[in-house]
Amino acid sequence: MITLTHYMVVSAALFCIGLYVILSKKNAVQILIGIELMLNAAILNLVAFSRFDKVNNSGQSFALFTIVLAAASTAVALAIVLNVYRRYKTIDPGKVNQLKD
Repeated sequence: MITLTHYMVVSAALFCIGLYVILSKKNAVQILIGIELMLNAAILNLVAFSRFDKVNNSGQSFALFTIVLAAASTAVALAIVLNVYRRYKTIDPGKVNQLKD
């Protein structure tokens, strides 16, 4: 039987891996992957709490809303990364220090 604690442990592990990726990588795409891992950890928590909350089931609707927001934000972030690469020929956020002309 999978309990709420199991979901919380997996979610915490996903969140920590995402945080490590964000803090350790210098590639913008890898940073986006880390952000997605952290969002997936939050979504897993929402779904887990919804599964064990037999009365409301509001966690699933919040999870769906979060998935839509994550997809939209990823699309915008990838567009920004592509424009930065076109302009500066790098996707290292540390090397892009001048954003205006």
